[in-house]
Amino acid sequence: MRTIPIAFAAAAATALFAPAAMAQTTDTDVGIHAGDVLARARVILVSPIESSSAVEPAFPGSKVGVGYNVMPEVDFTYMATDNIGAELILGTTRHEATGRGTLSGVGKLADTWVLPPTLTLQYHFMPHTKIRPYIGAGVNYTIFYSTDASKELESAIGKTSVKMDDSFGYALQAGIDVDVTKNLFVNLDVKYIDMDTTAKLNTNGAINRADIHIDPIVVGLGIGTRF
Repeated sequence: MRTIPIAFAAAAATALFAPAAMAQTTDTDVGIHAGDVLARARVILVSPIESSSAVEPAFPGSKVGVGYNVMPEVDFTYMATDNIGAELILGTTRHEATGRGTLSGVGKLADTWVLPPTLTLQYHFMPHTKIRPYIGAGVNYTIFYSTDASKELESAIGKTSVKMDDSFGYALQAGIDVDVTKNLFVNLDVKYIDMDTTAKLNTNGAINRADIHIDPIVVGLGIGTRF
C-alpha cells in the first residue's frame, strides 16, 4: 500500500477551493441540502502510477506496465447532512499489461477489465452556494475479470492463462460541483485509488507471478443533477 504524494493533495486543494471563496450566498434555495441525492455521469481518465515486481521465477529482470484508459462512469451521492454525503462510484475500464525489462521485447502481455466500486464519505465545504468544493475518503474493492494472455505472450512462451487477484484498498478524493441551473451542475473530480494485485501466469502448468501496484489517479469531468 502506498500513500498519495503530498504535493498532489496540496495542488488539488488549491485548484479546487480557491474559486469557491468568491461564490458564497445565503439563498436557501441554492445548492444542496440534507436528504438530497446527487447523480453524476462522468468521462474518466484512469492513469495508473504503476510499478511491479519481476515476473518470477522465469523472467528475472522483468517488469509489468499498466496502460491508461478513458471510459464513462456514473456515481450517486446521498447527503446525510447539508455538509456530509456518501458517494458510490460505479464504472469499469479495460487495461493492457505490457512487458518491460527482460520482457520488453514481447510487448503486450495481457489485457483485463477492471471493476472498482468505490465508496467515499465526503465533506462539502459550502453546500448552499453555486460553486461547491468537496473532499472525500473511503474504500475500494477492485474486481479483475475477462483477463486474457496476449497473442504476443503466447507466441513467446506458449499457451498461457492469466489470473489477477482482486484488490481492497483506500481511496482519496477532491472535487467541485458548479451549478448551471437549480438542478443541473457540472462536476470535476480527482481520485487516488490504492489498487494492488498479483498476476499469475499459468503456462502448461508452470506458474509465474508478479506483484503489481496500479494505484491510479482517476480524473473525471461530467454533469450531474439532484433529486
